[in-house]
Amino acid sequence: MTDPKTDTLTIGVIGAGAMGQGIVQVALTGGLKAVLYDAKPGGSEAGRDQVFARLDRLVEKGTLEIADADAMKQSLSLADGLDGFSGCDAVIEAVFEDADLKRQIFSDLEAVVSEACVLASNTSSILIASLARDCKNKARLAGLHFFNPVPLMKLVEVVQGPETSPQTVAFLRSLGERMGRTPVTVRDAPGFLVNLGGRAYTTEAMRLVHERSATPSQIDAIMRDCCGFRLGPLELADLTGVDVNYPVSQIVYEGYNQDPRLKTSFPHLALYEAGRLGRKTGLGHYAYEKGKPVNVPSPDHVSDAAPAKEVVLVEPDDALEAFAAEVGWTVLEEDDGACPLIGCPLGEDATAFALWTGADPARLVCLDLTVETHSRITIMAPPGADSGLVDQVAASLTTPARKVTLIKDSAGFVAQRIRGMIANLGCEMAQIGVAEPAEIDLAMKLGLNYPQGPLEMAEMMGLDDTLTVMENLQSITGDDRYRPSQWLRRRALLDLPIDTPD
Repeated sequence: MTDPKTDTLTIGVIGAGAMGQGIVQVALTGGLKAVLYDAKPGGSEAGRDQVFARLDRLVEKGTLEIADADAMKQSLSLADGLDGFSGCDAVIEAVFEDADLKRQIFSDLEAVVSEACVLASNTSSILIASLARDCKNKARLAGLHFFNPVPLMKLVEVVQGPETSPQTVAFLRSLGERMGRTPVTVRDAPGFLVNLGGRAYTTEAMRLVHERSATPSQIDAIMRDCCGFRLGPLELADLTGVDVNYPVSQIVYEGYNQDPRLKTSFPHLALYEAGRLGRKTGLGHYAYEKGKPVNVPSPDHVSDAAPAKEVVLVEPDDALEAFAAEVGWTVLEEDDGACPLIGCPLGEDATAFALWTGADPARLVCLDLTVETHSRITIMAPPGADSGLVDQVAASLTTPARKVTLIKDSAGFVAQRIRGMIANLGCEMAQIGVAEPAEIDLAMKLGLNYPQGPLEMAEMMGLDDTLTVMENLQSITGDDRYRPSQWLRRRALLDLPIDTPD
């Protein structure tokens, strides 16, 4: 194959839709020559015009010199058919997700391109092994999965099929770098890396909605304000579109033989069947007008109760004692039988916490101190708890800078559950070899804008605590959805860093 660093490197792109246009654009801005073809009459020309218009906008913004833009335009040619790719060093297929169509394209390409030409698919969901099965030279075919919008999303997944050669992987990684992307090498598996790893964030949020443990606005506010996510999981689902994320969830779930850890919930199906697809339809988890959410219920619990002054801490806990001092509570040494009882369960609900500690469930209020609490804090109480005492605690926690979110009793609150699921799934991806631990974290941060990668998240939470959260969730719910990854379990028990190789 051709040296990917050569100045005359030429790539072909099949499909002039949004993804194909984006791939062509980053190829041109990376100094490559490109050939574009779309089977739809006029499709190639329309795609070219869109790319040129974007280059012109970059000139208008002052981020691209007009002479450079003109040179890039001269580097793009249009093909009348697949024969036009005969001189290409690599061809990237970017048509819609139809396995039969893609297989036919690669079969036809093999009769046209040279033996040295690398073939790649931009598929987001079809196994590379499936696409390569009719090819004569399977070693030169791999996935090169870009993310939309391509010019803005820096990640590209290089998907190594079972017969893809190391040379092909190295070529595509270098090609991705020339196109200004950050490549990660990924195993050929359902959802590849990002679409697999991204299942935990939204599906666990939908499970919380299904249980009525918290509302969408509460869940999103907690994950933004307490955990540093740019978007909450349900507003993110509305942004990407339920018509996109529900089918992907099902593909990944079925592809992994219905592993409970990948299962979505009924609210997801209900939105999909009702056509409530999110921003694009004006209705999803939220209502939208002109692309902006409207009439969003407040996630804040507001009370006019007198703030609690005296409390009892259910367990000795350094973090809780420091927090109590910050709030200004007087911590009683002996229970007076009347004041609030404060606890910080890990992976448990308030009910389970009350039972094993012996705390009076009528007076118990639980806080989640495992995440940032300066701008928002999550609290919950068991069923039947004294609402007056809960309001007093909430009032004492509310400040001009900090809001309080009161959820229903939930094992693991909201943040512990969602972060635990993200971390656990990341560990499972490391366990089954989807990618190297460092590249799993890198891909999830670049591909989904996570504040930490999933294995970094496990380290941040503490491996022992992450394992405890998952074990308690599994025990309390009886659901193997929360089954801890053996990668996590072994490293937590052996007190090893999460990225310790097998």
